[in-house]
Amino acid sequence: MMMMSTRARLAVMAGALLAPAMARADAVPDPAGGVSVTVVISGLRAAHGLIRACLTTRAATFPECDKDPQSLRLTVPAQNGPVLVFRHVVPGNYAVSLFHDQNGNGRLDKTLGIPSEGYGFSRNAPINFGPPKFAAARFAVEAADVTMPIAVRYIL
Repeated sequence: MMMMSTRARLAVMAGALLAPAMARADAVPDPAGGVSVTVVISGLRAAHGLIRACLTTRAATFPECDKDPQSLRLTVPAQNGPVLVFRHVVPGNYAVSLFHDQNGNGRLDKTLGIPSEGYGFSRNAPINFGPPKFAAARFAVEAADVTMPIAVRYIL
């Protein structure tokens, strides 16, 4: 039986812990159907807390995906260069909203109605006196995997 060094064991354990946050879209066709939407996040202010993201097709509930029971949601530890992968996505028009839940309380904290935690949207949709409309963040998912960069923004 081959013995692993402490360094090798730590590397394997770290890889296992980070795999959900660092997963990439597979090149192999998805047997369950659909494609992968990979979100590459930049601009995190701190590497603590969580990144909470949501992928939705419903303009009426965007960006508050908790109101869309059919939305796809992911939560991963905040870290430099996090990557989220939504799998089994069927063709359609989608938008992503995400926020940096620094204190892990499960919601986007606000001060006087202004977000005090970082947030972002697909297509880096512009913010004008409130969150963007679905149309500004919308992107199409067709037969191929999609990669979507999102820059996290902080106001306070």
